[in-house]
Amino acid sequence: MEPEDVARNLTRREFIETAAAVSAIALVAPTLEAQTVPANAGTVRCALSINNARHQLLLDPRVTLLDLLREQLDLTGTKKGCDHGQCGACTVVVNGERVVSCLALAVTLDGHDITTIEGLGSQDRLHPMQAAFLEKDGFQCGFCTPGQICSAVAMLEEVRAGAPSAVTRDVSRMGAIDLTEDEIRERMSGNICRCGAYPNIVAAVSSVHQKG
Repeated sequence: MEPEDVARNLTRREFIETAAAVSAIALVAPTLEAQTVPANAGTVRCALSINNARHQLLLDPRVTLLDLLREQLDLTGTKKGCDHGQCGACTVVVNGERVVSCLALAVTLDGHDITTIEGLGSQDRLHPMQAAFLEKDGFQCGFCTPGQICSAVAMLEEVRAGAPSAVTRDVSRMGAIDLTEDEIRERMSGNICRCGAYPNIVAAVSSVHQKG
């Protein structure tokens, strides 16, 4: 019997019941298939050392270090400013180097050592750079301050290693760099202070450098 003959022989009730059954199968099939997908599908296992604490994590490969710190690990000292790597508010220290965490995918830092503003010091024992920012009044609203401090700490390590900047007068000789105000301003130019506390920030960084 041809399909059209079968259709003609179906009553209206039988046709509706048959159509409903086919629709139910179509709706249930994707649901059953989805239930077989593991809960952690698409995630990546990652081990990060953050402020000397080891974290074993299952991460979406699209998650930035900034969002991981703030939204999953509750380390909200690192601020989200522009979220485009242009203001420096989210700067943290990775393996001793400055990194804007909004542009760094967390999974790419597997096995790396990360230090945020929370890991530099404590209320009872401030990091020298934190103390200098207080002493020299290197902040106003304070939003950019965590990134400024993390950037300054890593920047001084760059200077000690003899890394030149765009304003270093003599790059032909690697050695001790004279950390002038121009040097500090150039090296810290990636960190924006919308309040305009730059003179005091320079003074704070300079004081820490002079104390060694």
